Amino acid sequence: MERTRIAVAGASGLIGSALVRSLTADGHEVVRLVRRAARGGDEVCWDPSERYVNTAGLDGCDAVVNLAGAGVGDRRWTQAYKKRIHDSRVLGTTALAEAVAALDRPPRVFVNGSAIGFYGDTGDRVADEDTPAGRGFLPELCVEWEAAAAPAREAGVRTVFPRTGLVVARGGGAWGRLFPLFKAGLGGRLGDGRQYWSYISLHDEVAAIRHLLDRDDLSGPFNLTAPQPLTNREITAAMGRVLHRPTLFTVPEPVLRTALGELADDVLGSQRVVPKRLLESGFAFAFPGIEDAVRAA
Repeated sequence: MERTRIAVAGASGLIGSALVRSLTADGHEVVRLVRRAARGGDEVCWDPSERYVNTAGLDGCDAVVNLAGAGVGDRRWTQAYKKRIHDSRVLGTTALAEAVAALDRPPRVFVNGSAIGFYGDTGDRVADEDTPAGRGFLPELCVEWEAAAAPAREAGVRTVFPRTGLVVARGGGAWGRLFPLFKAGLGGRLGDGRQYWSYISLHDEVAAIRHLLDRDDLSGPFNLTAPQPLTNREITAAMGRVLHRPTLFTVPEPVLRTALGELADDVLGSQRVVPKRLLESGFAFAFPGIEDAVRAA
């Protein structure tokens, strides 16, 4: 990829910060979208809740990447927090897509984050990008989230939706919470452990996003998950082997539901998602196996 100017929303998050480090290390110019007054030429002010973006700051950008949104697993799903999850994604995407469409020189690509929550609970059934959306809060959110990017697509900007799975990383996300428990010998399966978890290493997540940025022939949804989803039981055993810790504990379903409320449906649900389109495009995973992904983290 030749040296480019790339705007990133959500640059301080787990994936966004890793992407920014990767891009800048390779000499690309990164412009961060911030929710305050910009302090220099490498920042652009925006307010997702008000659907506002200082479009002048996006002028000359070759790509816009939107990874912004309130953390799905950060707290219990009250009605107020579900609204925050929804608005931070849908209103933010709408603001950026409209800003991109309004530019005299729009970027060549708009990468708008999404999630495998799109498919809902798939049980043992394998889901790829041709699988229709599921039912429930997260699937309906993902459908609306992706639809909000329509202004950019209708303006002729190549638009890509990386539907990200569970990111294996030490510093945040679901795995950021799992590592301390397993290192303390308190790790174990959740519920009966038969539910599938579709994971991806942070390294491969960033590499896949860069792959989608670089390839002008790629658009639409791409599942960002390792090729072989595993059950929670299998992942629990792998974590124990890599960290050399016992995995004797089990968190029963009723306890999870008491602790997490509606979020427990997402934790206990099964998502057997595969990256069909990503593999077909020639992307090669550096850490396709769970033990390799855990060691990399």
